[in-house]
Amino acid sequence: TSLILSKENKLIKRLVEKFKKNEKVYWICPLIEESEELDLKAATKRYEILNKIFNNQVLLLHGRLKEKEKEDIMEKFKSKNFKILVTTTVIEVGIDIKDATVIIIEHAERFGLAQLHQLRGRVGRSNIQSSCILLHKENIGVNAKKRIKKMKETTDGFLIAEQDMKLRGFGDI
Repeated sequence: TSLILSKENKLIKRLVEKFKKNEKVYWICPLIEESEELDLKAATKRYEILNKIFNNQVLLLHGRLKEKEKEDIMEKFKSKNFKILVTTTVIEVGIDIKDATVIIIEHAERFGLAQLHQLRGRVGRSNIQSSCILLHKENIGVNAKKRIKKMKETTDGFLIAEQDMKLRGFGDI
């Protein structure tokens, strides 16, 4: 646990440097509420943690909000006052915020390749160097390792789709 906290503290320090340059961060969590059974940090919990550190510069977005609330939160995130958007995968498509240069995907081992690639596409929408940080448990399954390895190797959507098909199969016609 101390290694995890140490890495998390390093990540927080890197974010502070990004914020000095007015860059923004998406922090993706797989669930809305805490699930003891799955042992996942929920978006609400992550939001509370980050909001304590980055005093009122953090927003929370998830699928249970009404459409108008989601739009309001996205407008606030576009403004200069907010630095981090803690969210579930509701931002997977249709979001274009040029100042967002970092996406952190928590429990990346739980996401499929196509979804990871889609989420990564939320950053890198300007000429500013962007990063995708995949946080995952130390002990993950063989397929999860393959997915994360492929995400580190390439940004080519065709290669990612091909690997996804190899791992999950063709499906039914």
